[in-house]
Formats: sequence, structure tokens, C-alpha cells
Amino acid sequence: MPSSRKQRSRPRPTDTKSRIRRGRPKVCMLCKDRVTHVDYKDSSLLRRFMSERGKIKSRSSTGTCTQHQAAVALAIKNAREMALLPYVVRTLAGDKGGRRRGGPGGGRPDRPDGPRPDGPRPERAAPPIDGAEASATPAEVPAPDLAGPGVEDESTGADDTVIAEPVS
Repeated sequence: MPSSRKQRSRPRPTDTKSRIRRGRPKVCMLCKDRVTHVDYKDSSLLRRFMSERGKIKSRSSTGTCTQHQAAVALAIKNAREMALLPYVVRTLAGDKGGRRRGGPGGGRPDRPDGPRPDGPRPERAAPPIDGAEASATPAEVPAPDLAGPGVEDESTGADDTVIAEPVS
């Protein structure tokens, strides 16, 4: 066990000859160019700090200082909101590698590949309205009998009961 604090905090050697290997420290590109403000509209500059998938790269991979990394991250987020940069860059399914389930044929074995034989999938919306009801304006819709159910109509003499239909 090391006897002094200085020996404990010393970094350990990484190779067999007891030498400490350190790479060249990265220099902040924005500090070198003396950039005072990172503009969210400069998408070519901001793309250098994003991965090919659209993620913000870390300080260790880009070499930016703490202040500029925060400014770059904020500018990228503002540019995404303004639709100048994408949130995610989508890739083709063949580029994903081994992330698909199933065999080489694809997903579910009970469904054939390719387009649906009966055409595209129908939209999930409200059921269509009949042509007569769709074209009728509120002035053309007959008014319900205000006399109430069980009251005889003078014109036919029959008992007309009004059944309310749900409005969609």
C-alpha cells in the first residue's frame, strides 16, 4: 500500500514499460477562431458538432471547452426548433444491422412481405357520413316535433314518437 498521498493520486501506467501515454489535448475550435457568439442559424458550423444520426457530440469527441459546448448545445436545440436541423436522421432498414427480429425475411412470418393485396390500410377516422346528411345545412334539417311523444299529428292522425339519434 502506498505510504503517501502523492503516490496514491499519481496516474497508473498504461503500457508495459511503465510509461504514461497521453494523447495530444484537443483545442476548442471556437476559442481558436475567437468566436464570441454561436449562432443557431449557422447550420454548417452546428453540423460539425452533431453525429451522423443527429445527436449532439460530447466535449471529449469534439474538443470544445465547457462554455462553448453549452452554447453549441443551446444553438443546436434552437436550430432544431426552427427546423434548420433535424432532431433525428433516419436511416434505411438495411443500415441497422442486426436490430431486426426474425430471420432474413423480416418481421412476422404470418404476414407476407410487400403491399397489401386489398390496397392501402384505411384511415382511422370517424365513419363516413351519408351523402344526404352531409349535404344538408342546418336550415334544411327537419325540426323535431315540439309537442312531445304520444301526441297525435293533426295531418295524419297517427301517433308519431320522436326518437333522438346520437349526434356525431
